[in-house]
Amino acid sequence: MNLSKIPATIVTGFLGSGKTTLLSNMLKQANGKRIAVIVNEFGELDIDADLLRSCPLDCPEDETTPAAQSQSGVYELANGCICCTVEEEFLPVMQQLVARRDDIDHILIETSGLALPKPLVQAFNWPDIKAHCTVDSVITVIDGPAVAAGRFADNPEQVEALRKADENLDHDPTLQELLDDQLSAADLVIISKNDLLSEAEQQSVSMLVRDKVNPEIKLINIENGEISSALIYGLESASEERIEQVHTHHDHHHDSGHHHKHAHDDFDSVSIELGVVDGEQVQQILQQLIADHTIYRAKGLLALENKPMRQVVQGVGHRIDHYFDRLWQSDETPHSRIVMIGKQLPQDTLLSALKQAEL
Repeated sequence: MNLSKIPATIVTGFLGSGKTTLLSNMLKQANGKRIAVIVNEFGELDIDADLLRSCPLDCPEDETTPAAQSQSGVYELANGCICCTVEEEFLPVMQQLVARRDDIDHILIETSGLALPKPLVQAFNWPDIKAHCTVDSVITVIDGPAVAAGRFADNPEQVEALRKADENLDHDPTLQELLDDQLSAADLVIISKNDLLSEAEQQSVSMLVRDKVNPEIKLINIENGEISSALIYGLESASEERIEQVHTHHDHHHDSGHHHKHAHDDFDSVSIELGVVDGEQVQQILQQLIADHTIYRAKGLLALENKPMRQVVQGVGHRIDHYFDRLWQSDETPHSRIVMIGKQLPQDTLLSALKQAEL
């Protein structure tokens, strides 16, 4: 039984920086800890199943599970950049983990490469989370050769593709601004691919990081994601206690009243309102619509006949997921709403198709 707060480690960094390799390494060195893993879909998690079974949580699957979850204790937040969907996606999962806190020793959170750590850390100050969880550390992983070369990400074009694929992204900084914001919230910075840097480049990257954060920030250079667990577990940073003093480029844009040009402004968005529907039929129709039209993402909140809970259905590519997230409130009239993001979407055609699932 946990008598103190559950420590959480937040791992952030651009796609290709080495976050997933580091996460795999942390799981290898779990030493019997029961670890819950929260990952962003865009983080492209690829961890061997045997690793996940080495720290099982015995997570039962049922229709009330609030996120895509496996029995190994991995929760996938598949609705885009995690920092932009904190209340909708992150909070329900954290509430479930709090409810099961006696079974959990540590929480690992891998963000998408587009994520700002600050909103996630701020969430740990919400009363129902703060009472039971704390941020052990925020770890920012940077690609040493990419930073030394001034491109910041291993593959900037791939990062840009992620921007365009994420309709929930509410920030659109340059790569350098995004790196600055990830570093500003860090308790520990890991410089990956150190073996590909000359001594002069290593010093240059270290100086850049210290200039962006503070001269005392802890830096660790690694190769192949190999790092001792003693350096990354049990840091007890309590990052949530200082997060309000962290000022980011994103904060500045809001404070200055700047208009945010979001990455999805060039895409079509169609919203369909329905009443009570047949959930299975909605999924079948969405599958066909995604096959027939250029739909990058679809998400719906469905009211099902004789079901007291609302159902979330979401499509990414050709995959359709669904789960129940919460009860309909007494002051709510159950209804269905489906939003689709894509190119040249014919709203009347989409509405006519989905209307067939209405009861």
